[in-house]
Amino acid sequence: MQQEALGMVETKGLTAAIEAADTMVKSANVTLVGYEKIGSGLVTVIVRGDVGAVKAATDAGASAAAKVGEVKSTHVIPRPHTDVEAFLPKGRSPKGSSSKGSNE
Repeated sequence: MQQEALGMVETKGLTAAIEAADTMVKSANVTLVGYEKIGSGLVTVIVRGDVGAVKAATDAGASAAAKVGEVKSTHVIPRPHTDVEAFLPKGRSPKGSSSKGSNE
């Protein structure tokens, strides 16, 4: 696996998370990994790509999400350890990606 950065934007509410995801993939050359519903209305959107693109995407996504909701946190991991792969969302990727979406 090529070592790519991970970027995360955590929002309060799904609408802000969708806005963040849409803006992130439109603003930089990143891949949408998926999302994770944390609980209490928190949703984290995760993207992957080179460090510069991920940083630009998370900044743009957080800015856009803040216009329609509340951004709780953003973070970029430049070179995640290979074991971090186990923590990434499975079954919650957008349609058309390698893993199937689930109904919740």
